[in-house]
Amino acid sequence: MVAVLERPRIPEAVSAAGARLAVAGVSHAFDIRGAALPVLDHVDLAVAPGEFVALLGPSGCGKSTLLRLVAGLEPPDSGTLSIDGVPIAGPDPSRLLVFQDPTLYPWRTVRGNVALGLEARGLLKVHGSRIDEALRLVGLADFADAYPHQLSGGMAQRTALARALVNAPRLLLLDEPLGKLDALTRLAMQGELVRLWQEKGFSALLVTHDVEEALVLATRVIVLSDRPARIRAEIVNDALYPRHRDDPDLVRRRREVLEILGHAA
Repeated sequence: MVAVLERPRIPEAVSAAGARLAVAGVSHAFDIRGAALPVLDHVDLAVAPGEFVALLGPSGCGKSTLLRLVAGLEPPDSGTLSIDGVPIAGPDPSRLLVFQDPTLYPWRTVRGNVALGLEARGLLKVHGSRIDEALRLVGLADFADAYPHQLSGGMAQRTALARALVNAPRLLLLDEPLGKLDALTRLAMQGELVRLWQEKGFSALLVTHDVEEALVLATRVIVLSDRPARIRAEIVNDALYPRHRDDPDLVRRRREVLEILGHAA
């Protein structure tokens, strides 16, 4: 049974720039030496246009697998996934996945790395101006001609975000994108993610192991069970931005989520 700590509702302010995601009855398993290892078990999830949803759950429970299915990198074993009512049949630049590792090409400049998506789609001449806009958005305009080895970890991840934003995604999929950053850089990047989401209006689906991060960023937090993942709880988080970690309401929600995850102590 799914615990609903507060009644889920569609946020009053939604953006036309964001996509509507529907995940219905999705199950998936890995083939391990001919044996099926169940990873997702009848997951139902909806993300409204312009909503920021975070996925929390034990390590290895299937959070990243769900992101890969939404990205269209592989099909589910059963169930359906759709964007604005259209079934997901494969990758699409309107749905982009940002990983924990920025995976930048070391021989390309920051500008060259950001341009990759447009180049691959043959749109560089038509939409080349988006590169400068994306670099401005992530605060790297002055580092356009720098190479990855000249960047800090936070700057490298900003480059990866710009590489996604240049394609004007309607759904941004974030697989622990801040997980390898130091504590102070991570706090700064959390604020940057909120700013970018508010400015561009895309829908966002974030995987994180950090309960506090989920509550600082997301409008709704989905708590998953151990593998095979099922939805255990949904927590609507309508606190105003910017959010503060010492806010009593955030502290209360954090305690509730930890209790659901079995870490009340």
